[in-house]
Amino acid sequence: MSAQTQASEVENPFAPRNPALNRRRQIADKIAIVMVVIAFTLAIIPLISLLWIVIENGWTRISPYFLTVSMNGVYGGMDAGGIYHAIIGTLLVTGWATIISVPIGLATAIYLVEYAGNSKLAKATTFFVDVMTGIPSIVAGLFAAALFGLLVSPAYRAGIMGAVALSVLMIPTVVRSSEEMLRLVPNELREAAYALGVPKWLVIVKVVLRTAAAGLTTAVMLAIARVIGETAPLLMTVGVIDSINFNAFEGRLMTLPVYVYRQYSQGLAPCGAMENCVTTINYDRAWGAALVLIVLVMLFNLVARIVAYYFAPKGRN
Repeated sequence: MSAQTQASEVENPFAPRNPALNRRRQIADKIAIVMVVIAFTLAIIPLISLLWIVIENGWTRISPYFLTVSMNGVYGGMDAGGIYHAIIGTLLVTGWATIISVPIGLATAIYLVEYAGNSKLAKATTFFVDVMTGIPSIVAGLFAAALFGLLVSPAYRAGIMGAVALSVLMIPTVVRSSEEMLRLVPNELREAAYALGVPKWLVIVKVVLRTAAAGLTTAVMLAIARVIGETAPLLMTVGVIDSINFNAFEGRLMTLPVYVYRQYSQGLAPCGAMENCVTTINYDRAWGAALVLIVLVMLFNLVARIVAYYFAPKGRN
C-alpha cells in the first residue's frame, strides 16, 4: 500500500464522527441565518417606511423659496413662507451644544479610561453618567430654564439656553461612546510610546486620540443625532419666532423640530369652508421641514465620515 493511500485512510480529527450530529449542526446554522435575515428585515422595514413617507409628503414642498425665506409676515392660510430661520436656529443651537458637550464628554472619557482606574470617583462618575443617559428631555429643558432664570432673568430666552439643555442630553452619549472607543485602542501602542520616554499626556494626544479618531467622530455624530430632533426642551428655552435671528445669546430662535411641531399643531384647526385649506398648507410645511431635518442629519454623518477618514492613522479605513 502506497504512502498516499495510507494518508487518505487516516481519519480526520476535525471531521464529525456522527453524521446525524453534523446534519443537525447544518440545520441549526441555516435556521440561525434565516432568523438573522428576518430580524434585519424587520429592523429595516420601519426605517424604509419612515424615509418613504417623509420623502413622499415633503418633497413637493422643497424649493429654493422654501429654503431661503422665513415665516415673517405670513398669517392665516397664506401659501407662503419657508424654513430658513428654522435652519439657522437649528445650526446655531446644535453647534453651541456640540461646542459645550464634546470637550466635557471627551475629557471625562479620557479620565475614566486613562487615569481613573477603579477609584471611587470613577465609579461615581460612571454611575451619574448612566443616570443622565435616561434623563427625559423635558427635564433638561427645565434645568436650563431654571439655571438662566437664576443667572439672568426668568423672562430670558435665547439660543444658548437651548444649547445648554441639549448639552445635558449630549454629554452622557459622548462620554459612553468615547469611552468605548478609547478602550479599543491596544495597550501595546501606549506601552511602545511610554518606552520611548513620551509623557502620558502626549501619548494620549498623539497616539490614543489619533488611533480612535474615527470612532470618536462617530460618537460625536451619535450625540448630535440624539439631540437635533428634540422639541420639548427647545420649546421651554428657545421659544418660537417667525423672523431670522443669527445671535444665539439674545432673542428667541426657531428650530426645525419646533417648526414642525408648530405647523402640525396649527394644521389641527378645522378648515371650515375655506378654499385654500390652512390644514393642508401647514401639514405640507411640516413634512418639508421634517425632510430637511433628515437631510441635515445625513449631511452631518457624511461630513463625520470624511473627517474620520482624513484624521485616522495611515493604513486604517
